[in-house]
Amino acid sequence: MRGWLTVFNKEVKENFRDRRVIITSLIVGPLFGPVLLIGMFTLMADKTSERMEKALELPIAGQQHAPNLMTYLIQQGVEIKAAPADPEAAVKAKDEDVVLRIPADFSERWNEGQRAIVEVIVDESRNHVGVTSQRLRQLLHAYSSQIGISRLQLRGVSPQLLTPIMVKTIDQSTLTSRAARLLSFLPYILMIGAFVGGMHLAIDATAGEKERRSLEPLLINPVPRWQIMAGKLMATSFFAALSVFLTVVAFRLLVPFLPADLLGTSVSITNPMMLGILVVILPMAILASAFLTILASFAKSFREANSYMGLVTIIPMLPSFYLMISPVKAETWMMAVPLLSQNVLIHELIRGEQVPLSWYTLAGGTTLGLGLVLAVIAATLYNRPRVIFSGE
Repeated sequence: MRGWLTVFNKEVKENFRDRRVIITSLIVGPLFGPVLLIGMFTLMADKTSERMEKALELPIAGQQHAPNLMTYLIQQGVEIKAAPADPEAAVKAKDEDVVLRIPADFSERWNEGQRAIVEVIVDESRNHVGVTSQRLRQLLHAYSSQIGISRLQLRGVSPQLLTPIMVKTIDQSTLTSRAARLLSFLPYILMIGAFVGGMHLAIDATAGEKERRSLEPLLINPVPRWQIMAGKLMATSFFAALSVFLTVVAFRLLVPFLPADLLGTSVSITNPMMLGILVVILPMAILASAFLTILASFAKSFREANSYMGLVTIIPMLPSFYLMISPVKAETWMMAVPLLSQNVLIHELIRGEQVPLSWYTLAGGTTLGLGLVLAVIAATLYNRPRVIFSGE
């Protein structure tokens, strides 16, 4: 059994000597997800806060038809300016975010007590105008409610008649559970870390050895070939697990810097939560390493293997995107599906839910079991001359 250990030490030492691999797999890779998350949400929170606090500059067409509404908007801090000659064209050309247009019959309908109409011209496909249009609609709704209540009171009618049913929402979410929405793509980042962390070594130890013609001398040593491949697999799994571990630690250290208060939630990864995530995700290191090794073994060169690996990153993406598009309630059967179980369990942990111990066991067991099956296949591949000499 010393053969696989010798190969393991050899591969680990050679990989650590490659500075580019260390920087990519163990520094840039683990830091990329947390830094991207913090940067993205910090920018989003700053922009939202800036637009909410900034005075609302509003182009209004037909100001003369609603002098009372103009007075109300000015009192609310709105900076009114003249509207362009063609509001629709101005919005389409992105010269204006929102334009309010008051029709000529507004005053007549207003004086007759009828429902007066105002037009909000906006391009809802532009993400950054959402805050502006929302602020305008809130102001118009508040003014409409205020006038409506005044009219009812003048006629001796209780305003409560307008709302015979009052809806009272009792929100059962917590600051921690709301944080799960911010970290919804954390499972994908961790799983892609398992694939990326072991990707270079998986390619170098198989297709790379073929290209350098160093594989054949290695295989003629008086050691069973499966032990040689087992050593390479263990080294690949080691780097995949190390990449995942460093990614989780990076999230643990950097997530507190998220502007969670501005986003109305509280984000934190506690030590027990971090331990639970590691228990869930580490079996993926063996599964990813075995799959990558099998895939790279059939490549004739390092470049060809790299071209295959571009498609590999899609695999952990599928369950993550599925759960984002179609959220489902966590159930026991999901724990028996590798990749899906990791996504579901990590979401539950982030929400602060109590996860049954049986779910950990089932998810870890099925993922590890599939990984070991693939590892056995990978370890026996080099008993086939066709695989060994595919690079010739």
